Amino acid sequence: MKRIIFLTGPPGIGKTTVLLKAVEKLRSMGYRVGGMMSREVRERGVRVGFKIVDLSTGREGWLAHVRQPVGPKISKYRVNLSDLESVGVKSVREAVLNADLIVIDEVGPMELFSKPFRDAVKAALESGKPVLGTIHYRARDPLVTMIKSREDVEVLKVTAVNRGHLHETIIETVSKIYRGGDPASGREDRRGIRKL
Repeated sequence: MKRIIFLTGPPGIGKTTVLLKAVEKLRSMGYRVGGMMSREVRERGVRVGFKIVDLSTGREGWLAHVRQPVGPKISKYRVNLSDLESVGVKSVREAVLNADLIVIDEVGPMELFSKPFRDAVKAALESGKPVLGTIHYRARDPLVTMIKSREDVEVLKVTAVNRGHLHETIIETVSKIYRGGDPASGREDRRGIRKL
């Protein structure tokens, strides 16, 4: 059983939707979920940018926007490194310390401009905790290669066929990890969930 699951697939296939379904169900089961989610923002039906959300606090920031004045440029967007690091990176770092499940949505070209983001991803991978994330379909980067080559990582491709039920596989995997618990500690929290 793999401790780290990354979803991939072409844009618009539903990676974040699958992730969100899993997060909502795991929270309802009592798991503490932390980390970052991203979502697109549209104005009058036209995509103008992407927001990042801290799953623990609900705090939001801009990952990228068509009217972002400074930052690395990708297509028509500029990346807001300040918000990425003060909201996204901070949320992943907090999850490494305090969450049962660390979420990273997504590891993609925009996020990879940030060294603190790269470092936070590495910290999550080395935390010993379950990690659930998404990887941009065409991302080519040494960090992406490293993630995909790890023995404790499973990369699942989201398709039109599996996207309706893939979240169930994720929920089952995380539940199994915690049922197994940590042989070193054997501690349980107030919900009866064994802590890593």
